[in-house]
Amino acid sequence: MNRTVQAILLLLVGGVLLHAGATGLYLRYVKAGLRPLVLAAGVVLVVAAVATVRYARRRPAGPPGPRISWLLVLPVFALILAAPPALGSYSAMRTGTAVTAPRIVAPLPAGNPVPLTVIGYADRAVYDHGRSLTGRTVTLTGFVAFGDDGTPYLIRMLLNCCAADAQPVKVGLTGEVPPVLQPDSWLEVTGTFSPAQAKDPVNGGTIPYLDVARAQPVPAPDDPYESLG
Repeated sequence: MNRTVQAILLLLVGGVLLHAGATGLYLRYVKAGLRPLVLAAGVVLVVAAVATVRYARRRPAGPPGPRISWLLVLPVFALILAAPPALGSYSAMRTGTAVTAPRIVAPLPAGNPVPLTVIGYADRAVYDHGRSLTGRTVTLTGFVAFGDDGTPYLIRMLLNCCAADAQPVKVGLTGEVPPVLQPDSWLEVTGTFSPAQAKDPVNGGTIPYLDVARAQPVPAPDDPYESLG
């Protein structure tokens, strides 16, 4: 692999990063707050590609690099031709729930129903013992997964940084749950706090429940993940 090919590879990687940052594709890999870094990395790689071409024109060609370096091209074309989907029910049901450590529970805003993140509801249901949810109606959005016993869960993957450290936040569904649900389908549910709880068989974390009054299918959101900040 000579310098010209290296420059082309840098240009491809930089272009993929710029495309991902501009179109929202990056949200499948990292949390939304990292978009400036994704775009900056793309710009740096494009500039490096241009600098490499200019350097190659001024210097005589050196010996070719090892052939195995061509394998670096594979992940670039994989991202271009077939970007992997966001993490879903398969990963979620094989990973323990993220509701394992107490967090500060802020007061709910006025009005009903109150839109909440899945982690926001789970924190209130588990650590606040549902006190801030008493008499309130909430709306959650997540994808569907099923436990080994057929229990339906509404799930959202929680990111600290990127998809590699994603953990699911699981909320069990009771009440007016649609009779026909498909794993990985996205659902918007409106309901009230349920005192029922279960233990996650993977890590022993607490899984709260929501008493569903209304549920409707929705398209997958642009950002399929949740984050703590």
